[in-house]
Amino acid sequence: MVAPCYNEQDALPEFLRRVGAVLDGLGSASEIVLVDDGSRDRTWDVLAEAAGRDPRVVAVRLMRNHGHQLALTAGLSVCRGERILIIDADLQDPPELLPEMMALMDGADGKGGADVVYGQRRQREGESLFKRATAAAFYRLIARLTDVQIPPDAGDFRLVTRRVLDLLLAMPERHRFIRGMVAWIGGRQVPLVYDRHARVAGESKYPIAKMVRFAADAITSFSVVPLMASMTIGWIMAALGFGFFLYSIVGWWNGHTLPGWTSLMAAVGLLGGMQFLMLGIIGAYLGRLYDQSKGRPLFMIRDIVGGPSGGPK
Repeated sequence: MVAPCYNEQDALPEFLRRVGAVLDGLGSASEIVLVDDGSRDRTWDVLAEAAGRDPRVVAVRLMRNHGHQLALTAGLSVCRGERILIIDADLQDPPELLPEMMALMDGADGKGGADVVYGQRRQREGESLFKRATAAAFYRLIARLTDVQIPPDAGDFRLVTRRVLDLLLAMPERHRFIRGMVAWIGGRQVPLVYDRHARVAGESKYPIAKMVRFAADAITSFSVVPLMASMTIGWIMAALGFGFFLYSIVGWWNGHTLPGWTSLMAAVGLLGGMQFLMLGIIGAYLGRLYDQSKGRPLFMIRDIVGGPSGGPK
C-alpha cells in the first residue's frame, strides 16, 4: 500500500488504524509505504513514530514538496509488494474496499484476473458543486482529446499488479498523470464503483490553481489536439483575413468609402489574440520538453524509516 501525505498529521492516526485493521483481516504479508511530501506540520513525526511501532510501516521523507504525483511515484519506487494499493491518506477513498479489489484481481467476476482494479466514484461527499462540476467536465474533456481510454470519475485510488507497476516506473515523464499512464499501459482493468467520503480531517490540498495545473499536465501529457488546433485556427483566421481583403477591394472598386477603423481594429484584435493564444499553447508544450530534457531526478528522498532493517536509510 502506498499513500502520499502532505500536512496530514490529523488524519494519519485514523488512517493507520483503519488500514491496519484491513491488513490484519487479510492475514498476508504486507507493507504500508507513507511518503511525507515536504509537509509543514508534524506529519513526518507521526510517520516516523508509526514506523517504530509497526514493522509494516515504511516512512519516506522527501527533500522538499514535489507535488502529489511525484510523491506517489517516490512511494511506488520504494514499495516491494506483488500487489500495490494506491490510496490517499485523507480517507476519502475507503481502505476497507481492498479485500473486494483483491477478489476482483483474483477473477471473482468470472472473467479472469485483472491487472488493475480502479475505484470509480459514484458519489462525492463533502465536495462543493463547483468541484464536482469541474471534475466531471475535466474527465469528459480529456476523453475527447485523447485516444487513451481514461476511465471517467476515477482518481488514483486503485490496486495494480507488480507487472503494471514496473511498467509505470519505467516511464520517465516528469509531468505525471498517473491515472492516465496506468490506463495507457493497458491490460485488463476492472472498475469498482464506490461512494467517495468526505475528508476525515484537514482541508483539500488541491485549490483551484493546482487543479488547473494538474489538468494542463494531463492534457499535454496525453493529447496533441491543443497543439494541432493552432493549424485549424490558423486556417480559419486566414480565411477571415482573406474575406476582409476581398471586402476592401470590392468596396474600393465600387467607389464606396469604407469606415475602416472599426473593422481594422476588430481584425487586428481578433488575429492578435488568437496568435498569442496559440503561442501560449506551443509554449506550454515546449516548456514541458525543456523540463524533460534537463534529465533531473523526478524526486529526492531525504530519509526512509522502517522496512526490512527497521532503521533510517
